[in-house]
Amino acid sequence: MDWASLSAFVAVADHGGFSAAAGQLHLTQPAISKRIALLEASLQARLFDRLGRQVVLTEAGRLLLPRARQMLAEAEAARRALQDLGQDIGGRLSVATSHHIGLHRLPAPLRRFTALHPRAALDIRFMDSEQAYAQVLHGEVELAVTTLGPTEAPLHATMVWDDPLHFAVAPDHPLARLPKATLADIAAHPAVLPDPGTFTHRIVADVFARRGLSLQLRMTTNYMETIKMMVSVGLAWSALPQTMVDAQVQVLPVAGVQLSRRLGYVVHGGRTLSRAAQAFIGLLQVEASSS
Repeated sequence: MDWASLSAFVAVADHGGFSAAAGQLHLTQPAISKRIALLEASLQARLFDRLGRQVVLTEAGRLLLPRARQMLAEAEAARRALQDLGQDIGGRLSVATSHHIGLHRLPAPLRRFTALHPRAALDIRFMDSEQAYAQVLHGEVELAVTTLGPTEAPLHATMVWDDPLHFAVAPDHPLARLPKATLADIAAHPAVLPDPGTFTHRIVADVFARRGLSLQLRMTTNYMETIKMMVSVGLAWSALPQTMVDAQVQVLPVAGVQLSRRLGYVVHGGRTLSRAAQAFIGLLQVEASSS
């Protein structure tokens, strides 16, 4: 059964004849007759009786007519939905991200996305970057915007922002009084860092480990705003992102040492991304080209 034959059947039933149906569908009468014949053959049932010049529905035709109207209406609704899909982006987009990235990197692309695609429903989940990786891997979210760490197939990571990290202390911290701090000087004082299993902790710890130095940890927490607070009141030093450096803390430059994180998005290579996800990634890429 095809839609063209079904449309011809409804047109003949509605207009009471093949000629009138042909005019309504802008076809020839033989074309309408052929479509009806094909439909009757596929259903193995006669749909019309030809009584002279009059065409009337058979019992099978009367049974089919309301169902044919419903099928054609549903087909039209599907066509319009697909048209809408081509013109606008809707549906649900699930994104996992860290609190830090959500506060300092995502406001602009999120604002732009919601303005461009008001029908899309954003499901934003805040968590550690390592958890965000796991959620993408297990299909619980479509996209993660995180600190990037080691990435293996089937996951794919794309860098959007370079995120420099600076050793920072309170202005009245003992380290702030040194004319020039070294890694050994910094290691002699307690630190506050994200948890040892996090990508950021590993970046900082590896720098000290390569010099044969160990870290003294006062405490760990994955909330960068809490870390900055502890630094600003003089309880510890830390490595803070450039976006968090202000007058409350003092940066300690260390010759020959540059710390940096890679921030970006992670997707599952085996998943077909929704148009909403593709649009959001496009906005992230605009951010990458402008930063």
